[in-house]
Amino acid sequence: MVSAYLNAVGSAVPGHDIHTAFIGWARTRVDARSERVFDRMASRSGIMHRWSVLPPTANGGSPVDDTGFYAVEPHPGTAARMTLYAEHAPDLAIRAIEALRTKIAVDGITHLVVASCTGFVAPGIDQIIARRLGLSASVERLLIGFMGCYAAVVALRSARHIVRSDPDARVLVVTVELSTLHLQPANEIESLLAMLQFGDGAAAALVTSDTSGFALDAPFAASLPESEALIRWDVTDAGFAMHLSGEVPGRIATALSDAAFRDVVSGGQPPDTVDAWAVHAGGRSILDAVEHALRLSPDALSASRQVLAENGNMSSATLMFVLERLLSGPPVEHGVALAFGPGLAAEGFGFRSAP
Repeated sequence: MVSAYLNAVGSAVPGHDIHTAFIGWARTRVDARSERVFDRMASRSGIMHRWSVLPPTANGGSPVDDTGFYAVEPHPGTAARMTLYAEHAPDLAIRAIEALRTKIAVDGITHLVVASCTGFVAPGIDQIIARRLGLSASVERLLIGFMGCYAAVVALRSARHIVRSDPDARVLVVTVELSTLHLQPANEIESLLAMLQFGDGAAAALVTSDTSGFALDAPFAASLPESEALIRWDVTDAGFAMHLSGEVPGRIATALSDAAFRDVVSGGQPPDTVDAWAVHAGGRSILDAVEHALRLSPDALSASRQVLAENGNMSSATLMFVLERLLSGPPVEHGVALAFGPGLAAEGFGFRSAP
């Protein structure tokens, strides 16, 4: 059967770096006894920058400053946030596609697969993107919604299935997330630290049967038992409230210490034989858990750590940023892409450089 190839990836982030300002805002919400703990945890996040579609204020301030989007509590409701999503998500997605165009010709598209969990709009963002690109009305569209951080795996897996069933297919895959539209007025350290990991970003990829880039090998999926409450999005009247339990890294490490689970994510090979790991940069503690549980070398997850440092966790877009970095690196004989998300579930696939 024909192989499917991830030919190229392009990415884009907004121009407003809100990481430092959001840390300052969060610090004012913890009680004095917790400030030292908060400072230590925030400084160990491994994140230097996070980007937001929310614009600076007139005097150059952030969304949490006096005249910013989050200046007054209660914060704007879900309707106001979705209005911004409908405006900015297509724009950022188009920027990622334009970045992809600088690497490869994006023409003759037959299928469009879009993943996003940070907003809803109808007509869907897939239709908006297709219209702005001038794609044919006959292009088949798939919108993957509310699957969270592993949605990039689902999108690329779907593109793989399409190409393997139709070798002439040219599949445009887009992931776009505007996580900073969902800041919540929490006071608990765990909730605040979870919010301080997320940023906005978009990525676009071309998947075809053309022999270039990474061959997309067999996908895998596994759920961790009794873990469905550890990662959760709740749709509220004031945006989407993310719940990311501090137990997640430990549960991931425990799962990866099980030989059967480890065989699933490494394609049945010892982890130290995998020469490229594209792990979703969900946070420093999650990357540490994967590295330690699989006994990887200190530089095995360097691409993921670089993406985390420069952009934070961009939900579904993050893994695509990691793959983009790996595509520009040395040839890969046996790579593994891995992401964790709501469920708690692990999704991934094998990949290798085209001959």
